[in-house]
Amino acid sequence: MRPGRGRIDKIMLGAALFIALLGIIFVYSATTVKGSSVAVSPLVLKQIMWVGISVAVLFLIANLEYIYVLNYAYIFYFVNIILLLAVLLFAGERYGAKRWLDLGFLSLQPSEFAKVSIIFVLAAFLGDRKERVGSFSNFLFSLLLVGPAFLLILVQPDLGTALLLVPVLFAILLINGENIKYILGTFAIGGACMPIFWHFLKTYQKTRLTVFINPNADPLGAGYTIIQSKIAIGSGGLLGKGWLNGTQSHLKFLPERHNDFIFSVIGEEWGFVGALVVISLYAVIVIRGIKIIAGLDDVYGKVMATGFVTLIAFQVVTNISMTVGLMPVVGIPLPLISYGGSNALAFMTGIGFLLSISRERKR
Repeated sequence: MRPGRGRIDKIMLGAALFIALLGIIFVYSATTVKGSSVAVSPLVLKQIMWVGISVAVLFLIANLEYIYVLNYAYIFYFVNIILLLAVLLFAGERYGAKRWLDLGFLSLQPSEFAKVSIIFVLAAFLGDRKERVGSFSNFLFSLLLVGPAFLLILVQPDLGTALLLVPVLFAILLINGENIKYILGTFAIGGACMPIFWHFLKTYQKTRLTVFINPNADPLGAGYTIIQSKIAIGSGGLLGKGWLNGTQSHLKFLPERHNDFIFSVIGEEWGFVGALVVISLYAVIVIRGIKIIAGLDDVYGKVMATGFVTLIAFQVVTNISMTVGLMPVVGIPLPLISYGGSNALAFMTGIGFLLSISRERKR
């Protein structure tokens, strides 16, 4: 280990570990069936296993020098593209989409790791071309790097994950000093093309956007989940109904309660206070991450840190907004709390690199 590295950011680390613990607690609550002879759901045991693996990966990465990992950024990205192609060619459908590779003893969701690999490859690319900051070639090649992963995730279809790549890319370009005119121009073109994109959306995606405007337009169909989510969160009040006492969850009115809508379980059982605690933990990570970014001179580290902080912030905001009806349902999990091994591992990988970057002195 190179001399001069600082200590691990214990506040960020503590927040991440606390979130992981809460994830296990709420997956347990969301999967518990009262009166069942099964004490612990297999999903809880899998979540514990994945959290354990993810924490080990976090500590391993936090003790690495992140700059050396970028030597393999293009390889990692290429492998991830291959995995995304494998999903489209060989994966079976779940809920009308191809997102998981079934390896027998476990399932992997390559799109979760694609978010990480894109941050790596952008850091390597922009860091190597720091003398060309603000050039159109930097902007164009950055778009071309992200494009293949974006399209492969979009056709799974996984619109939510694909759209998450957009703020990550543009936040990185902004923090790196790229020309804002190119960024604004891209948004303008994208906005003008929205009517065209609408025709390429799947029927269920169009329906989700429709019920976002008016959930009661299809209260027993596409609008059912968001209606039940609002009921669950609203019924929690200030302090909630108590752990394992959520009626919407345990009476199975709320679908996807251990995945995308686990925040609804939190709101119902722990109320406004519990929800605020969870949001505050994520806020601690984001604020500490912004502090890391502000103290960096190294382009590689600044791009990586910006990517991970933006990814975490937008994923949390999107998921919570989705559960309370402020955004359409797009299938984005709550990082490390929603059930899922790929989700947990990708999140902890990001935290691990943020901790590694925070240990570096200004260069």
